[in-house]
Amino acid sequence: MKVLLVTLITHLPDPVTGRLRSTTGRFREVVEAAVLAEELGFDGFGVGERHERPFISSAPPVVLSHIAARTRTIRLFTAVTTLSLLDPVRAYEDYATLDHLSDGRLELIIGKGNGAAQARLFGVTAEDQWDRSREGYELFRRLWREERVTWSGRYRPALTEAETWPRPLQETIRIWHGSATSRDSVDLAARHGDPIFSANVVNPIEPYAELVRYYRQRWVHHGHDPADALVGAGTAGFYAARTSQEAVETYRPIFDARVAASRRLGVEPVFPTIEDAVARSSLLVGSPQQIVDKVLRQHGQLGHEVMHLRADQDGLTAEAHRRSLELFQAEVAPVLRREIPSRPFRPPASAAAPL
Repeated sequence: MKVLLVTLITHLPDPVTGRLRSTTGRFREVVEAAVLAEELGFDGFGVGERHERPFISSAPPVVLSHIAARTRTIRLFTAVTTLSLLDPVRAYEDYATLDHLSDGRLELIIGKGNGAAQARLFGVTAEDQWDRSREGYELFRRLWREERVTWSGRYRPALTEAETWPRPLQETIRIWHGSATSRDSVDLAARHGDPIFSANVVNPIEPYAELVRYYRQRWVHHGHDPADALVGAGTAGFYAARTSQEAVETYRPIFDARVAASRRLGVEPVFPTIEDAVARSSLLVGSPQQIVDKVLRQHGQLGHEVMHLRADQDGLTAEAHRRSLELFQAEVAPVLRREIPSRPFRPPASAAAPL
């Protein structure tokens, strides 16, 4: 199994201390988290894209470019690129440039997005959001692969023998389709032979597993070899300690603060207690063996080869966060790599051997 650290770059007070970092400090924290991820041997680092409060992740190519300059081998992901909001030509230019600056370490996770405020900001509606996402992806895919593109669609001006520069370093790039509930996104991925990344965060595993099963059905329907289907999955939070009791009690105030924040917004949480979340959600809080067992159980339903953990401290101290990640890499990751074989990521252009 491959493991990524991912952040949506939320900008909120610390759930335990109430302290709010400056915007500059929050960006620096994200960059240092990526450096730490590479130091500890994680396979990838992802930065989300949102255009509304409480996120400051509106420019992932900029953040990932800075991370690329501070790292050498770790794969860099978008999580997700919201093509429903973007001009695919402009998005292509940004990511083709980043592809070079990162020595070809880039992978994209795309999605239609689900925030009402950001949709209003870009003039997107619930009725056209999916069509915009599909059209944007299909144009973006052609721009990456073809030096001259003639194209017409509904949501941007037509192109005639259009050239886009720079040409990317990777002639083909792996594009994952991120989805929480959308069968349309899953079918688009299957049609083009692309992998999917299941959100696997808010609800119990069953609806996500159902969507993955649908993806595999559509994969075969579109004529692909079942063995080639590739699935990733998210997690709702992470903290590892030597004992389950220590892990739960350390994480409890963080979880309770999250529940309280949801209720202040009028949203009743799916998992009201940390015990319930540990039992039924994708939250990975516990001893190394508990975390291994839970990931293996979820793999039995999802068949995923790639998993993400939250990169953010989430109310932990920097020292506790690092110790937890070190424990994961020392005692959890080796078992998952052995028990869940995964296809290699493409190595950096400057590297001699795959990761």
